Parts: sequence; C-alpha cells; structure tokens
Amino acid sequence: MQSDIEHIREIEGAARHGSGSRDPLVVQSWLRCLDKHGLDPTARAEAYILPDTALRQHRQRSEDLISIARSGIDDLYKLVAGQNYVLLLSDRDGVTVEYLGEDNHKQDLRRSGLYMGAEWSEARAGTCALGACIETGEPLIIHQSDHFDVTHGGLSCTAAPIYDTAGSLAAVLDISLLSSPLARASQFLALNLVRQTARRIEMANIMAESRSDWVLRLASSPDFLDVDPEAALTLDAGGHVIGMTNGAARLMARTLGQDWRKGLGLIGRHVSEVFELGLETLEGLTRQRAARDRLIQTRDGYRLFAHAIEPRRTTMPQVMRSPTVPPALRALAGDDPAMRQLLNRATLLAPGQMPLLITGASGAGKTSLAQAIHTISRQGPCIPVACESLTEDEAAVLFGRGDPRGHSPGLIDAAEGGTLLLENLNELPPRLQARLLTLIAAGSYRPVGALRERRSNARIIATLSTDQQSGIRPDLLHRLAGAALHLPPIGQRQDLIALAERLFARAFGVPVCFDAQAAALLAAQDWGGNLHQMVALAACLAANYPLQAGEATLGKADLLPHLPRAQPDRTTTGPALLQHLLTEQGWNVSAVARQLAVDRSTVHRQILRFGLRRS
Repeated sequence: MQSDIEHIREIEGAARHGSGSRDPLVVQSWLRCLDKHGLDPTARAEAYILPDTALRQHRQRSEDLISIARSGIDDLYKLVAGQNYVLLLSDRDGVTVEYLGEDNHKQDLRRSGLYMGAEWSEARAGTCALGACIETGEPLIIHQSDHFDVTHGGLSCTAAPIYDTAGSLAAVLDISLLSSPLARASQFLALNLVRQTARRIEMANIMAESRSDWVLRLASSPDFLDVDPEAALTLDAGGHVIGMTNGAARLMARTLGQDWRKGLGLIGRHVSEVFELGLETLEGLTRQRAARDRLIQTRDGYRLFAHAIEPRRTTMPQVMRSPTVPPALRALAGDDPAMRQLLNRATLLAPGQMPLLITGASGAGKTSLAQAIHTISRQGPCIPVACESLTEDEAAVLFGRGDPRGHSPGLIDAAEGGTLLLENLNELPPRLQARLLTLIAAGSYRPVGALRERRSNARIIATLSTDQQSGIRPDLLHRLAGAALHLPPIGQRQDLIALAERLFARAFGVPVCFDAQAAALLAAQDWGGNLHQMVALAACLAANYPLQAGEATLGKADLLPHLPRAQPDRTTTGPALLQHLLTEQGWNVSAVARQLAVDRSTVHRQILRFGLRRS
C-alpha cells in the first residue's frame, strides 16, 4: 500500500512532468487541483457537510430529478446491497442530495463524507469521482490513492454523469466503498452499473418531458431497442431537435463535427442534418414494423436501429392555446411550429423572476424576444448591457460602488423593478461573470468597495450566440440553462415569408407582399445573416423602390440583383414557401397545387412532411 509521503511525491512528480502512470483522467484531475483550485496535497481536509438550510435548498432545486431517478437508484442499490457500497446522487454543484447506505455504518460514512449533504466538488475535496465527473462529464473510477487528498485514500468511488434534455450536466450518480482491498479493475463492473443507471434515468427524464413531441430512440442492436435503448432525442413538429440524452448528444456532435459538451449548439438542428431520414419517414420507424427492419444511418455512416414514438394526441387542439400568447410575443412570429412552441414557453416563463437565457445564431432575434418578455412582465425599465463593452476594471459600471459616504449606483440599480438585459454574455470579462453568479443565484450583489451586499429585484435576461459558449463560465451557464429559450435561424422557419413581409413593410412604410416567384426566391436563400441580412435588404430596396398608394408588390426582378445565389440543395417548395402559398390561398390545396404544377396528393404529403397546419 502506498504511504502518504509516496502519494504526495507522486502528485508532485505529475505536476513537474505534466503526466503520470495512472489513468489520464486521474492525472488531469491532480493537475486541476494544483493549478486551478490551488489545493495542497500535504494538507488533510475533513469531509464538509452542508448545514440543513443550505442542503434543503439544494434538494428543493433537485426535486424533479430525484423523483425521476428514484426507481433507478433504488434498483441499483439493490444490486450492490450487502457489499458495503454507498449510493450517492449529487447535484451539478457536487452536493449529495440523495443517499442510500447501511445504518450500522452511518457514523463512519458521515465522517468520510459518504453521506447526505456532503460536498464533493473538486475545488473542495480534491480528486474524487463526483468532482472529476463534474469537471470532465465522463464516467470514471477514482480508486484509493487516485484521490488527491490522502484523507480519502481508503475510498473507492465510481461515478457517472446525468444530463438534462438540453445537454447540460444535471447530476452525478456515484457508488462508493469505505474500503476496498481489491485492485482498481475490481470496480469496472460498478462503472458499468452506474453508467447504465444514469442512461436509464436520462431516458426516463426525456420520456417524461416529451409527451407531445416525437421521440426517436436509438440502439446499436435491434434486440434491446424497444426495451432498453442507448440514446434518444425529441423532435418538434418541424423535425428540429428540442431535447436529447447524453448518448444522443455525443452521436449528434460526432456527426456534425461539434463538441458534445456544448449542448445548446445541438438544440434546434434538423434531424435530417444528423440522419439520412426526414420527418415524413418517422412513421415507418414505429413498432408497427419489426425492430430489425428499422435500420437508419447517420450522415457519417454509423448504422443504428431506431424506434419512433408518436406525440400523444391531446383532446384540445393546439390552436386553442395561441390566444394566450400576448401580442408583444405574438408579433415576433407567424405560423411556425418551432416558434409557436418557443412563444408558448416564453409566455409561461415571462411572469416569473427566474433568470432567462436566450440563445440562437447572430441576428435570430434574441434581443427582440428579450424586450418582448420584458414588455409583458415588468413595470420597471429594461436596461441593455453590451457585455463586450465592459472591461475587467469596470465592475462598478455594472455593480455600482460603495464607500463610507454612500452608494454610487450602477446598471443593476438602474434596472430595479425591471430587466437587466445582458447581451452576448460570453463577452463579459471572467471576473465580472464570477460576481454575477451571486446575483443570479441569490438575488443579491456586492458593489465595488462595499462591505455589505444589496438586494435586487431586477430580472436577469442574458443572450448568447449558439457558437460562442466557450467564453462563459460553466457554473454561470448551468445557473441559466434551466430556463433557456432557443431561437432557430430564420432560414429554418416556416413563417419566413410572413416575417419578410412584416420587416419590409416596416422599411417601406406601407404593406408589402411578394409574388409567387419572389416568395420562392426568398425561401431558397440561406439567410446566414438572419434578421440583420433581411433588414438590410429591406432598407436597400425601400430606398429605391417607387412607392405608390396602397401597398408594394415585389417580384423576382426587384429582389434578384440584391440577393446572393440560392443554395443548390435548398428546395423552392420547402416549408416556408408552402406555408406562404397555403396561407395566401386560404388553404385551398387545389389552388396551391396548380401554382406549383403538382398533384394535390403531393401537396398533402408535403403538409404532413413539414408538419404544417392552418392557423
């Protein structure tokens, strides 16, 4: 058995050389403990148990997760009961919010930290399974002297992460032994058990959240596809991903060439970008066909078996819900399923005090959505903050300044009773992000130079581009991700033509409509610049168009000189154009079929394929 001195020397050697003979995840954790957390390997740290009040807050925040995970963790504990294992479920902060262990070892377990309310973050406890799992997002074993702190040298801990449907870390599941005389390899079975249980908890969570959406469950073998799938994702009526398990996130990220840890960048992608299938083919993947016949392929050639579960039909048509969306929000979209769902969610979130995160591509309308939410929910002012304009030394601009003579207000004070809109949150300097955490978590902040914190009732709304998550602290992102709204690019929206008519009318000062060729041309554009590009086009045309009384009717000849060439793979009879033509013709399918020179059955198939419906 390694002595304490030998263990400390091994850690110091790993620090000098940047590597070691142990599992790379263990060595990387040791280096984080030294460099990132500033821990001393010669210091002994006793287990930290949170006070009851603080623990109660952590458990309240995790109530839904604990409820869904209950059957899974009970079943796992039954498998390891009698072998002196302790089961811990921690939240994303590393605080144990659920615990199963033998009563006759209670005192020893509490003393070692294998107990309810213990904090196992890497910053506090050093290298441990829970903390390292939170840092890396990977299932792992930390066995005996793998631990950074010699106090924990007798423990053997095995943990796996649990992710929410937005791709953010929600919890960690851990089974630990107070002492294990066996080698590290003896815990590989435990690793497989916690990994499988975490996967099943994620599956139960996504099924609980997806009663009114398509669910696509995936497995590498047909034999367990319908009973124990490996991954799952949920799709809206337009075929866009709105939720996923971690297995699905990794699969999508590999196919798209992205980082699976940036889950928000995967939400909103169309299923056809990942798999060689479309929304119209999902019905062929239900249980009406044998599992072996439900074979699909990812865009990078990986073959899987799929099980599609249809949305549950509600007795009340969804169109009944649209009048509940306030006018300020309703004005942001036409008849688009993804936007309809987003605005319904925004309507539910608007009245509360919970911080909101609005994500989407640059120009997708994040600021407009934030201002609309403020308009319908707050009485005070909406104070926009361009985060890129603040430097590390300008904390007082945001937080104000305190001194013995009084308080000099900052932008947070200016937003009192209203909304503090943090635009491009990833551009906020790291030190200011750290100060912001307390405001978001507890509703209080400390002005620069002040001794006491001040309360604030300003609502925090932050915007973030989907491709710019790298500049934001993970703990800050986690605080916001629970109430996130994701705006799709306008090129993917079915209400694109209606949106263009609205923006052009604002620029022209009169109603604007497009003939069939102009509408087809707009629908065929990529719109990489989103609203910015469309607004610029409208302004350019408005400056030169000869206005007449009534309205402006734009044709292909008006638009063509100002537009880039359409993408060759974009169809001119996509959902945006079809939705526009159906609306224009009062949903007369025969008239639309004549315009497109196709059969009525073709139009009906496309309506089903794109999930279109009459508003």
